[in-house]
Amino acid sequence: MLLQTEEHIKIKWSHRIKEKAEALGFISCGIAKADFLEEEAPRLEAWLKNDFHGEMLYMENHFDMRLDPRILVEGAKSVISLAYNYYQNLDRNPDSYKVAMYAQGEDYHFVVKEKVRELLDFIQEEIGEVSGRAFTDSAPILEHAWAKKTGIGWVGKNSLTLSKQKGSFFFLSELIIDLDLAYDSPIETDHCGKCTRCIDACPTEAILPNKTVNGSQCISYFTIELKDQIPTEMKGKFDDWIFGCDVCQEVCPWNRFSLPTKETRFVGHEKINQFSKKDWEEITEDVFREIFKKSPVKRTKYDGLKRNIDFVKSL
Repeated sequence: MLLQTEEHIKIKWSHRIKEKAEALGFISCGIAKADFLEEEAPRLEAWLKNDFHGEMLYMENHFDMRLDPRILVEGAKSVISLAYNYYQNLDRNPDSYKVAMYAQGEDYHFVVKEKVRELLDFIQEEIGEVSGRAFTDSAPILEHAWAKKTGIGWVGKNSLTLSKQKGSFFFLSELIIDLDLAYDSPIETDHCGKCTRCIDACPTEAILPNKTVNGSQCISYFTIELKDQIPTEMKGKFDDWIFGCDVCQEVCPWNRFSLPTKETRFVGHEKINQFSKKDWEEITEDVFREIFKKSPVKRTKYDGLKRNIDFVKSL
């Protein structure tokens, strides 16, 4: 009887947490036991051995931590995985360069993490002494593996989390806490089937079989992570992308179900999509600071964006 009562408490709190997550604007919330990601270990090791991370050397760090959340949070019992929608119906100037949808508005690291922390505050206020940490692309966590494990979606051939109802235009974040909860079941079915649209459409052929992406060949890597000059062999393959790339998501059939985000802070500066190519090519540092004041595009800095524009322009 005691075990049944404990199980009822776990179910009750899991339900309350999911209700609060929805109230905070998250479109999905799943919960899994904080445990070692056994299936992911050989995949991560092979990915690193193949140098698919390029110059993202930080990916080599904290190998064990990426696979075991209990190293990140002492006494961790549960991983709460959360999805936050950023999809927008963008009205792009056809004669313009392109910025990835996720980078249109304010930096998601701050917008979403603020909400994850609110969820942690709620848990601590409602339940009591619960320790945990909130993460939004800010720690060595295999977020897509946890999204699958918690039932948010399955991992697509482009290595992103896909949902039959919500597509893939959403940010993932995690809340790792030292509280036992009722756990969700993973999505075991791969609903990509025989579709290869993302593989076929990738401009740089970065998407490989077996749900593997060669990160060092991805347009997002070249325009954001790479600090050196972009390799000349990539000329003609960027399809006008100057920060990030959405091609594999744009062609995914499941994204026909994507609905516009309700988060006004993700709506970008109107100039981002109304600029002509000439406007981009003549952008000044002052204008860069104005447009991307709170944007993820700040990561590449003015000189980095100019490098990207010059590379695409010179085709």
